[in-house]
Amino acid sequence: MPQSEDARLADLEARLERQDPGFVRAMRSGRPARPREHRRTGAWWGLALGFAVLGSGIALAQGLLIAAGLVLVGIAAQGVDPDPSRLGRQGPRRR
Repeated sequence: MPQSEDARLADLEARLERQDPGFVRAMRSGRPARPREHRRTGAWWGLALGFAVLGSGIALAQGLLIAAGLVLVGIAAQGVDPDPSRLGRQGPRRR
């Protein structure tokens, strides 16, 4: 037996409330914020930190700092790059 539209909307609202309560509060107040999966502020700070460590490693000629900086930049760049599957873009089609 199919659920009514109201029941499905209530279920969707409850799941969204559990997953991202800050987004729901912002929507209720009339000042919507980006959903959690679209916030990349932390990734940008990680990228800046990685470049700072990499630059200091190059300036001090320390291989360990250079390696750590490269690893941090790689991790942060993965967080900054949007996931193509979430944005509706798909890779090339295979036949």
